[in-house]
Amino acid sequence: MLPIRESKPPRGRSATKEDLQFEIGFFEGIARRDPDFIEALQILGDAYTRMGQWEKGLQIDQRLAKLCADSPLVFYNLACSYALLKRVDEAFTALDHAVKLGYNDARWLTKDPDLDNLRQDNRFEKIRTGLSRKPDDRSPSAS
Repeated sequence: MLPIRESKPPRGRSATKEDLQFEIGFFEGIARRDPDFIEALQILGDAYTRMGQWEKGLQIDQRLAKLCADSPLVFYNLACSYALLKRVDEAFTALDHAVKLGYNDARWLTKDPDLDNLRQDNRFEKIRTGLSRKPDDRSPSAS
């Protein structure tokens, strides 16, 4: 299974703006040299999102969805990117797909700040309720 970036806050010290800018520059260079380097794209997408560069994060998540079409966490991250950009219908499409692929962390789904603007929609409650009824063999969380 591919390593996927986590959506939970990092343990230890938080990355500073300068740290994230360095990380972005470094991983943009790697992604230019190897556009299909999944781990580099995952780190880059996470750094863009943490810097509030949501359009760039979405572009990376769309690329990852093509490269990792069977990864529930990639589609979860894609849903988060759409949600941050208030592209609600696309966010629900990606989130539904993530669940169909096996995403099942109802606890994180309920508190993930990236999905805040989806929570008042009836589709969110339907997804959350469906996940809560599944056995607790949780997926690792995503962005």
